[in-house]
Parts: sequence; structure tokens; C-alpha cells
Amino acid sequence: MPINYELNTLLCMNMQSSKKIYFLVPKVTSKNDICFFEVEKNDVFQVNKFGILEPIVTKKKSRYLPDIILMPLLAYDKKNNRLGYGKGYYDHYLNNQKKKIKTIGIAFSFQETKEIPISKHDVKMDYILTEKGLH
Repeated sequence: MPINYELNTLLCMNMQSSKKIYFLVPKVTSKNDICFFEVEKNDVFQVNKFGILEPIVTKKKSRYLPDIILMPLLAYDKKNNRLGYGKGYYDHYLNNQKKKIKTIGIAFSFQETKEIPISKHDVKMDYILTEKGLH
């Protein structure tokens, strides 16, 4: 779910496709992890403890393992390193999956910086998508 001045990835739900595409959004769990739930165009969301909209999870909603994650970021570099919001939720989630999940950092081109400091737990993006294209 977009916060601050992030690109609104929920607009992707308006795309028409001949294939069934499931739109998943993260929810912070009580264990301070994230898990992903399917959302539909008219779903209602709730605000979490960080002020971010999350899906309202009912017993009938199942957790999903995404194929691709569109990841928010504050900054990125030419090596596809990402500076996130500091909690490490996405890095922790991705480092604990058996399946390789494609990662696409979503940003504006002005968010590119010379170099992002990284640690051994940081996950490098497969791609960065900006208004100028996929890098």
C-alpha cells in the first residue's frame, strides 16, 4: 500500500488481462513479520500501527506466496540495491523463502543515488521500475 509519495501500485488492479492475476498486499503480523493476502478492487483496508493501510483479514482469507513483489523504497542505486524504511520486513521475508521471488523496486528516477550502504541481510532487487522504464 503506498505511503507518503510512493507510486500507487494499486492502480495495477485496473489493468485488463486475459490471464488471472492475483493482487497481494502485505500485512504485518503479530510476530513483526509480513505475509501476503489477496485483495480485490473494492476491498476495505485498515490502518496499521505504522499508519499504513493493510487488508482486513478474515478466516476465509488465505496467505499467499507471491511470484513477484513490487517493493517500496526511499532510494536505490545502479546495482539495484534498495534503501527501505528501516524495519527490514521485506528483506526478512525474502531471506526466509524457499522459492525465489522476483523483486521489482518501484521508484521515481530522482530517487536514484550513487551508492546504497548494504548489509549481509539486504536483498538486492532484480529490477527497478521508474517512470523512465525497467532497469
